[in-house]
Amino acid sequence: MTKHNVIVLDPVSQDGIQALIDNDNFRVTRQEGLSEAQIIDIIHDFDAAIVRSQTKITERIIQHAKKLKMIARAGVGVDNIDIDAATKHGVIVVNAPEGNTISATEHTLAMMLSMARDIPEAYKELTDGTWNRGAHKGVELYGKTLGIIGAGKIGFGVARRAKSFGMKIAAFDPYLSDEKARDNEILKMEVDELAAAADFITVHTPLTPQTKGIVGADFFSKCKKSGVYLINVARGGIIDEDDLLEALDAGIVKGAALDVFVTEPPENTALLTHRRTVVTPHLGASTAEAQEKVAVSVSKEIIEYFEDNKITHAVNAPRVSSSVTEELKPYMSIVKHLGQFGIQLLDNPPQEIKIKYHGDIAVDDTSILTRTFVTNMLKPHFGDEVNIINALYYLNERDVTYKVEKKAKADGYTNYLEVELINDNEHVTLGASTIPGYGERLVKINEYPIDFKPEENILIIEHTDRPGIIGELGALLGEDSVNIASMQLARLSKEGDAMVLFILDNQVLEATYEKIKEIPNIHKVHTIKLG
Repeated sequence: MTKHNVIVLDPVSQDGIQALIDNDNFRVTRQEGLSEAQIIDIIHDFDAAIVRSQTKITERIIQHAKKLKMIARAGVGVDNIDIDAATKHGVIVVNAPEGNTISATEHTLAMMLSMARDIPEAYKELTDGTWNRGAHKGVELYGKTLGIIGAGKIGFGVARRAKSFGMKIAAFDPYLSDEKARDNEILKMEVDELAAAADFITVHTPLTPQTKGIVGADFFSKCKKSGVYLINVARGGIIDEDDLLEALDAGIVKGAALDVFVTEPPENTALLTHRRTVVTPHLGASTAEAQEKVAVSVSKEIIEYFEDNKITHAVNAPRVSSSVTEELKPYMSIVKHLGQFGIQLLDNPPQEIKIKYHGDIAVDDTSILTRTFVTNMLKPHFGDEVNIINALYYLNERDVTYKVEKKAKADGYTNYLEVELINDNEHVTLGASTIPGYGERLVKINEYPIDFKPEENILIIEHTDRPGIIGELGALLGEDSVNIASMQLARLSKEGDAMVLFILDNQVLEATYEKIKEIPNIHKVHTIKLG
């Protein structure tokens, strides 16, 4: 059998890649500290490359890597890899998202304790020859409330360890169920509630448009007047650095322990040198054990991919290929839009998902459609970390159940897809199909029969049917320079519950949204943005 050539471009644990070295199907070469030009000169000989954070895998490198099938990042972040270029050239990028869980968890506790007892500043003074016990009065963790933003594996790990200090735990996570919170003795809160209740706050979420700056000026305005302590060992940008500096100066934040920054190395020197900050240079995963675990993880990924064509932790999704039949291709856009549409109709994420494939489509392997739907449903909360390879893994990790139903017949349609998203207080149903000559159509929203092609900007208004209400809505949108491209009205009975759906040329602004809600007989207003 031909050996697969693997190049290791950054310092990686030798023990971690030993399984790869010992495997007769692979030949491992270590070439660390190379420039882009040097990598280009040799990369054409290799089937896989392993990197950490030092080496940048650029598009030029990928263009010259004619044999390259996989880039493995021994760690979590992939900022040093051109993901778009890798996807374009059919190169799988994998990472090791779980290898640093314990290290990041323990570093969070280390940062919190160091900040609470003012250890760095006391150490600095004492080593400079100053004995000043009175200047370093700390605070106990015992009896304090720890607020956790992001209750994934690291967040839960921090919670378990903080309990051993006698701390009370509160958490915000869109996918944290009431049952899971109750079983783990965690107070489930919204972000504003957590800001008001917590003495210490730690963040453990991906950086997405929803989480960027989630801890900022508005958050600080709701914090306890006695002050709060912050910890960030997750991603720079979750805490707004400018707002944090102002809150530190104002005494709203009594201490901040930061391991990650918006730009690294950080440029905000005022934040780094502030008397009440404890800072480390992105050390969350910097333990011998974590480095070995991530090396073991990517070695396993490479072996399983080349020997069994199995991928577990892909960062980029493979392009749709011949394995996706011609019959399924028209439905890729539908399931993408169903995922985006459904999650925006909910106030809270689903705990249960039902997916139905009826008609001719039911005879095909629809797993790619299911994964595409789930990926787009999860993206608002997890950003680019989720893709069609790991989407079902993310569902399982968040205790979200899903069920797929297939039937050979579809009433009234050749093919019909339906998704249901269910949580404790909400139940959303969407139905879709393709109609000859019209293409992709959304044909059902909850109990309302409709028929429209999904477009970028959609406004959905649930109301009680009465004379003049549609005219009021049209006039209001016109006054605020929102142009209506098309409109559809669905109702269950005369002067009963109804739904009006507007396809718009531009987005509805927050001020317009609030005006619509004030119109009599309006029950719910949803603004939908599709990609």
